Amino acid sequence: MIDIASLSANELVTKLKSGDLSSVELCKLYIKRINEFEKDVQAWSFLDKKILLEKAEEADEYRKSGKPLGALHGLPIAIKDIIGTYDMPTECGTIFRKKMSSSQDSEIVNLLKTAGAIIMGKTVTCELAYIHPSKTKNPHDYSRTPGGSSSGSAAVIASHMAHLSIGSQTGGSIIRPASYCGVVGYKPSYGLISRNGVLKTSDKLDTMGVFGKTVKDVALLAKSLIKKDLYDPATVHFAADDMIKVCEEGPVFEPKFIFYKTDNWKNIDKESQKAFEFLIKNFKKNIEVFDMPSYFTEIPKHHQVIHETDLANNFQVYYKKDKKKLSKEMRDAIERGMKYSAKEYTDAIDFMKQSYESYKEVFEDYHGIITPSSSGVADKGLKSTGSADFQKCWTYLGLPTISLPLLTGENNLPLGVQLVGNKLDDLRFLGTANWIEKNCKDE
Repeated sequence: MIDIASLSANELVTKLKSGDLSSVELCKLYIKRINEFEKDVQAWSFLDKKILLEKAEEADEYRKSGKPLGALHGLPIAIKDIIGTYDMPTECGTIFRKKMSSSQDSEIVNLLKTAGAIIMGKTVTCELAYIHPSKTKNPHDYSRTPGGSSSGSAAVIASHMAHLSIGSQTGGSIIRPASYCGVVGYKPSYGLISRNGVLKTSDKLDTMGVFGKTVKDVALLAKSLIKKDLYDPATVHFAADDMIKVCEEGPVFEPKFIFYKTDNWKNIDKESQKAFEFLIKNFKKNIEVFDMPSYFTEIPKHHQVIHETDLANNFQVYYKKDKKKLSKEMRDAIERGMKYSAKEYTDAIDFMKQSYESYKEVFEDYHGIITPSSSGVADKGLKSTGSADFQKCWTYLGLPTISLPLLTGENNLPLGVQLVGNKLDDLRFLGTANWIEKNCKDE
């Protein structure tokens, strides 16, 4: 029997296309793991095993027909429960949407189906993709948080209940869960993946992203999702056809990186600090340590103004209907969001543009920025999803980021290394990430 935990998504796709592995066989292996681990991890908000196997049978029959196959043919993909589907509930982690489905599929789902993928089921999200903890547990330690808001999307990868999943990030909702759960989490540049048909929390910040086991695996999935969409004006034309090829080739020259300890370095536990010091020492010919630009201290407050104003605008319908059904975290954010002035919001948007224009010249001399993905290993307890201090500034700037599970902290728990690249330079960025992944494994 195939050990699916030892295979990459790229290897699975090759086996599925050749017929060495059927989609039904693969789904049965996933179901076996789900039966074993889901009761503890609780990463799924919707999963119908019978329907999953029926879709797998259809994929196998299509392959036997000899017709052209998509890049993801027969591969099940897990999607965050904010991504609209007409044939599955899209509850968004709130009682207000209990058992509700969308009237039509989101653009992401359409693209997945075009690529031949199977929509496996919905993964748990924090309430309305914000910060109130979900039911999901960290697969490495059930007493710890998996992070949020893409809690389930990271946890299904870490527990080998899926090879690929989709999440979203408005502050740190991909990078932090990836770090805590010990998987690869990739947040592309703002505007690469359509949000059409996805729960809107903040138009200026919301970014769709992907989880997998390796850099090449997330590149495989992202490649099928990157497309200009007229129904999401933020999307741009971007040629992603060579994404895996460029990813494999890596940087042309020996890469150079900046490492920022940031003002939050003091908040990282000592063991995690040691792990990063070890990384810097091992790659001393590639890494230069600098202080972050002074104006970065202004970013968190501007991010907060945009995020909370948009939350207030998008979710005040629930607040007015019955605010007691919202978590305290969401109620407080909405109430703060209602108080910001138009000038504060405009200033926050303007500062976003100015900051990027000031910062982008860094990428003329360096392949990327390296920072911690999170403020340490997954927090003990389930009453918080952790701090977004190490992620939100890059989300605010719209830059591509990826968390690589390269280090371990206390209790041998995973600790992510975050790489940041230049906006819309995602192909070369993933090539650089792949270089780091390979070279760290060699150390």
